[in-house]
Amino acid sequence: MAVDARGALGLMSGMDKATALDTVFAALADPTRRAILSMLLEDDMAVTDVAEPFEMSLAAISKHLGILSRAGLISQERRGRVVWCRLEPDALRDASIWMQGFGQFEAVHLDAFERFLRTELPDDT
Repeated sequence: MAVDARGALGLMSGMDKATALDTVFAALADPTRRAILSMLLEDDMAVTDVAEPFEMSLAAISKHLGILSRAGLISQERRGRVVWCRLEPDALRDASIWMQGFGQFEAVHLDAFERFLRTELPDDT
């Protein structure tokens, strides 16, 4: 029996939220985009300032910014001739709620696991 993971979790209402969540996670999958978001944690930045630390063209950075913008993770605003980028932290709310659903499981107790292995496996040293 096939189960739709979005519906099985019961955390999202409707396809729009599920699609938005997919878009956010797809945007976060790229290390350049995650680095851009980290930079924007500090303050709003001009697109040229965002591009500065990366060894790629301004056009490539603009594509990354477009993906982040479509995911709702950033907003862009033209002020005169400069385009400014701003982090939109509320866009991560649904993703955070979804991930918190996995927090209900106890963390693995590595010390207990190590003791178990010592008792079960012969010492070959």
